[in-house]
Amino acid sequence: MQWRFLVWLFFIGNVISGRAQQPAYPKGYFRNPMGIPMELSANFGELRPNHWHMGLDIRTGGKENLPVYAAAGGYIAHVGIRPQSFGRFIIINHPNGLSTLYAHLNDFYPELESYVTEQQYKKESWAVELDFKAGEFDVTKGQFIAYSGNTGGSQGPHLHFEILDTKTTKRLNPSLFDFPLVDRVAPTLLRLAMYDRSRSVYEQTPRFYPLKYTDSGYIIPKMPVIVTGLNRISFALQMHDKSSTGGSPNGVFSASLYIDSVLQSRFVLDSIDYEETDYLNAQIDYKYDYKGGAYLQHLSRMPGDNGVAYIRTASDGVLTLTDTLPHQVYAEVKDAYGNTAYLNFWIQHDDSLSADEAERLTVAKMIPNRVNEINKPDFDMYLPSGCLFDTVPAYYYRDNAAAYNSVSARHQVNDPSYPVHNDLTVRIKPDKSIPADWKNKLVIVKSGKGNVVRKAEWKDDWLVARFGDFGSFQAFADITPPSINEPGGTRSKNDDTLNMSAMTRILFTPADNFGLKRFRVELDSQWIRFTNDKSRNWIYRFDERCSYGIHHLRAIAEDLAGNTTVKEWWFRRNPYTPPPPKKKVVKKTSEKKKKEEDKKKKSTTKKPSVKKKKK
Repeated sequence: MQWRFLVWLFFIGNVISGRAQQPAYPKGYFRNPMGIPMELSANFGELRPNHWHMGLDIRTGGKENLPVYAAAGGYIAHVGIRPQSFGRFIIINHPNGLSTLYAHLNDFYPELESYVTEQQYKKESWAVELDFKAGEFDVTKGQFIAYSGNTGGSQGPHLHFEILDTKTTKRLNPSLFDFPLVDRVAPTLLRLAMYDRSRSVYEQTPRFYPLKYTDSGYIIPKMPVIVTGLNRISFALQMHDKSSTGGSPNGVFSASLYIDSVLQSRFVLDSIDYEETDYLNAQIDYKYDYKGGAYLQHLSRMPGDNGVAYIRTASDGVLTLTDTLPHQVYAEVKDAYGNTAYLNFWIQHDDSLSADEAERLTVAKMIPNRVNEINKPDFDMYLPSGCLFDTVPAYYYRDNAAAYNSVSARHQVNDPSYPVHNDLTVRIKPDKSIPADWKNKLVIVKSGKGNVVRKAEWKDDWLVARFGDFGSFQAFADITPPSINEPGGTRSKNDDTLNMSAMTRILFTPADNFGLKRFRVELDSQWIRFTNDKSRNWIYRFDERCSYGIHHLRAIAEDLAGNTTVKEWWFRRNPYTPPPPKKKVVKKTSEKKKKEEDKKKKSTTKKPSVKKKKK
């Protein structure tokens, strides 16, 4: 038990020193941006597909249109409307050099809402980005600024809240700012994963060890020492954090790895820029997650990870075993409130367990931190330096797939289970004669985990486009124009004018085989604002811009290749009077009906006369 006590003292010292190294963020400067108790559905650093979560998701009890307030005084510096992203959002600049962001909002406060609507009509666009200066839309701490909602990429009603450095735009962890949140629960450690680092992490499945919580920290049950024949190893943890109020699992704040009391690696999620957030794909076992496994967070920096999560140390977290002695391993995992979980075990190398490696396929490799290329007679792929986090194979396969309107073979490079950080460039040489009127209607489609379509550019005799993943690539001629649905309403016989008197809105769902580039609707030859919040449906709710009477509606849809569809309708809109309610007809039961018929029959039947007898 003596070594456990020493380990405990060692960790306590590091906890104290670790806290001292954290930035001195202002305490009490910001208030809860909602008027209800602050509860979270997601924290800063929660693991999401291709990014860390960059703020707090504040619960609104499943409701929309709750008032949102300025967390501190300042001025509104930016307002944006982004489909499939923040939706409707506000950024406020504060005098202390920080800014706050409020996203997935419904309406802004009236004066701001009116101005934004005016600018949308001026720019003839639903999606807008508007900048402001101090003095235009100043706010005080606690001032009502908007209603909460579910706009943009939100999956349910809540408020997304961020704090950022105004100058650098780096997002700061709001949990370090002393909001009214109580958390006395340490992170939970579920499994330890061990990797053979003599090869790429993408060329293996790690060895797993379940973890058990004890009074002295987490341990590997029945295995105080991991004995291995590997010489170079690294570790990852499956873990999460929860607050005292419960809720869904959140992300951890930091994790540190020590070997024989020497710090080997540490990551801290306290300050991240949006241009850096997809480095999450280097911090997790991306391939394991892609194949349906849980998130495993590496306790070592990947060779091609140039992000900000890992603190620079003398080691990259990969342990080289050069002897057969046991070595003590500590992992320390914290949340933003200082609650800490510890993992203690030993690692030992045994030469007798070093088995001959199975023969590996001889496949060309693509290496991180350098330019990589694949060059074939009718296909090229170019990956600039910084695209890869670890070594990946350069699997290539060509298939003469004769898909409809295809103008090239299908070329496959790996699959999307290998992460790519920066865009890669694909060049394809068509293998078919292309008519002149098709030349500017060509696209390249990447298939894999969902299709991604890019408009192709001609460079000499090659078609060129950029993509963010590996997969299968093929060029197509897009000669099919988009489709536009009818806007609704009813028609009288021999009358082409739609009657929309009973409608409160017009909804379009334009579609295209390869994807839309632009959709525009005009009312009486003037652009009319159709919201496009979730990217699929375009909705206009009748307002003062569409008075009662007869109007002309025109919809224009353009796809990525430039094919255009135009449709027009006349419609009338009169004050709507709902039809009078129908009289309720009560169906009589057969028994009741029979009794009434019998009664009626008796009343119509003449009674026989009875003569009185003479006395």
